[in-house]
Amino acid sequence: MDNRLPKSEKLHSFGAIRRLFSEGRGGFVYPLRYVAYAESADELQPEILFSTPKKFLKRANCRNTIRRRMREAYRLNKSILQSGEKRHLQVALIYSTKEMLDYKTIENATKRILENLSK
Repeated sequence: MDNRLPKSEKLHSFGAIRRLFSEGRGGFVYPLRYVAYAESADELQPEILFSTPKKFLKRANCRNTIRRRMREAYRLNKSILQSGEKRHLQVALIYSTKEMLDYKTIENATKRILENLSK
């Protein structure tokens, strides 16, 4: 099982991000808001974007810590997505609270989001 998070799995194309937020469907699992866009494809290649808005966490070191926790939670649980149907999936995870929450809370929210997306 490969638990790495290579650059090919990170969503960084401006056009793809624009399409994700204009055509994607979203939801909320405390403390994360998510937006997902799926299209059928030959092989499953999920792409993910992590965001922690300055509106909620003013200090850069807090935003970086939260982003690190979100990346780690996704990296360890991305196998949940690979058990679903074959499709090209683009996901944005957006931290949406002013509190600095612990890793366990972020991991549980990430797991629930990935389970919802794999269905």
